[in-house]
Amino acid sequence: MAERTAGGFAVGIDLGTTYSCVGVWKNGRVEIIPNDQGNRTTPSYVAFTETERMIGDAAKNQAAMNPLNTIFDAKRLIGRKIIDSFVQSDMELWPFNVIAGEDDKPMIQVNYKGKDLQFSAEEISSMVLIKMRETAEEYLGTSVQDVVITVPAYFNDSQRHATRDAGIIAGLNVLRIISEPTAAAIAYGLDKKGTSAGAENILIFDLGGGTFDVSILTIKKGNIEVKATAGDTHLGGEDFDNRMLNHFVEEFKRKQNKDISGNPKALRRLRTACEKAKRILSSTTRTNIEVDALYDGVDFHMSITRAKFEDLNMDLFTKCMEPVEMCLKDAEMEKSAIHEVVLVGGSSRIPKVQSLLQDFFDGKKLCKSINPDEAVAYGAAVEAAILSGVGNEKVQDLVLLDVIPLSLGVRTRGDVMNVLIPRNSTIPTTKKDTFTTTYNDQSIVAFPVYEGERAKAAENNLLGTIEIQGIPPAPQGVPQITVCFDMDANGILNVFAEEITTGNKSKITIANNKGRLSTVEIQRLVREAEDYRSQDEDHRKKVKSRLSFENYAYNMRNTIRNSGGNIASDDKKIIKDAVNEAIQWLDTHELADVDDNNQKMEELADVCNPIISKMDQQGSPSHSTGVSIDGLKIEEVE
Repeated sequence: MAERTAGGFAVGIDLGTTYSCVGVWKNGRVEIIPNDQGNRTTPSYVAFTETERMIGDAAKNQAAMNPLNTIFDAKRLIGRKIIDSFVQSDMELWPFNVIAGEDDKPMIQVNYKGKDLQFSAEEISSMVLIKMRETAEEYLGTSVQDVVITVPAYFNDSQRHATRDAGIIAGLNVLRIISEPTAAAIAYGLDKKGTSAGAENILIFDLGGGTFDVSILTIKKGNIEVKATAGDTHLGGEDFDNRMLNHFVEEFKRKQNKDISGNPKALRRLRTACEKAKRILSSTTRTNIEVDALYDGVDFHMSITRAKFEDLNMDLFTKCMEPVEMCLKDAEMEKSAIHEVVLVGGSSRIPKVQSLLQDFFDGKKLCKSINPDEAVAYGAAVEAAILSGVGNEKVQDLVLLDVIPLSLGVRTRGDVMNVLIPRNSTIPTTKKDTFTTTYNDQSIVAFPVYEGERAKAAENNLLGTIEIQGIPPAPQGVPQITVCFDMDANGILNVFAEEITTGNKSKITIANNKGRLSTVEIQRLVREAEDYRSQDEDHRKKVKSRLSFENYAYNMRNTIRNSGGNIASDDKKIIKDAVNEAIQWLDTHELADVDDNNQKMEELADVCNPIISKMDQQGSPSHSTGVSIDGLKIEEVE
């Protein structure tokens, strides 16, 4: 018997840059849920065509034919601005178009059903979340509302909020946003629970498709405490693919004197081949890349060795060791204090990355006991079970203490970053400080809120501004203003300010400053998401009714072909002509409505059924269709 809350099951979703995964606590354990293709991970792809929207495997499978309207890597845009250097570098490699929206918010432009539309990264991510939700609902046979979503540990406040917004747009109740390495640590901790008497320090090395995180955690008797975290929100398997792609584009240009860099279809096909080669090179030292008629009818055939792949990416692999050093320094630990180094994320399978990491830890054996593709979703599902009050004693006594990835503070006189919550502070947490006025008779004081590690506030990331107004006239330095930072368990910040003399108060939730979605915008996008969901369902119904009609028509064709002399030649001709007419109609009406498909099927059945029934009465074998439409029963034929 599966556990669920009153509102349905609570699931954990690993919303990945390249692949996503969903898990649920069921029958006393976590089950990773396979999608409609039987795969336990789903590509984080969304595609738009003249007829439908596709998400997951279906979207990725048609990417080469429809590169301009197939979206991937949306997570790399979430919570960022188009002027961001990372966004600019990615835009050069993406086949789809990204343009500047309001306040430099990156908007993805696509053509859907003949119309040019724009989507934010939150909207695209919400579509992936909807797919994961539908995957879970189909598997569980009931609705899913409550969810824990994971984000890279080094996601800033803006990116965490944007991810929560994506969940809301998808119609989900986001119980908690947790860091990916922390989720993986839950999976590891649950696996090791009861096998270790003392405290154990583990380092989670999480190298995924688009982001990279390192976290050090201490696990003791079910308590999981994050000591430090570091990483890079723009480093992962996609970057390794890009290096290989650029290499082969240059090789093709050198050998064939043809430049494919401006051809999205050719680039998409070559990128897919590069991704496949990268995976193969993790288990063998050499592989071939073959793409027929890549460009201008010219075939692409070339081999690549593991050594060459490592050479193309060596600087990126070496860069992966920097956050490991930083994390150890922040946690104030020596290498020898780490009991286990746990690999998470698909890109952690790359042999050179493992070799560099093992050398860094002086030959220490790396832990590969948990599935790197599923560990994050596994941990998220456990956290969902805890927060929703289900599960058994195995998970209910797990205690999770996470940390914030970046320091938080306010700008004071001289552009000084006055830190209230230092990075790697355990959350939830509340910190206060007292400030005063800069000028005589100052009636308004503004506190710009920043996150980052630079001494100058302007060099950090501005989150928003809180103001106190109506301060009574007083000399400079006399008024006392208390500023309070309250960081919740999701890593989302609330800021309060109070002028002590008057009691004037102000509050902001760092959620709706410039570049983020307002409540009104979120509500609009929720409605639009429902519209798209309704359109998807209408399309599925059209396809289903078409397939029923098509199956029946071909079934009737096969029936008369196999009937021998059991059907009169005139009757055979009647059915044959009716079937041919039906198939011709299907060929010219690919987008027919359900009612039209059903009507045409009924017309065909009106012709065929009397003849088939007559054949049945004569004791002849028949073939069944098993189709019932609007009360019309078409008898099955054995």
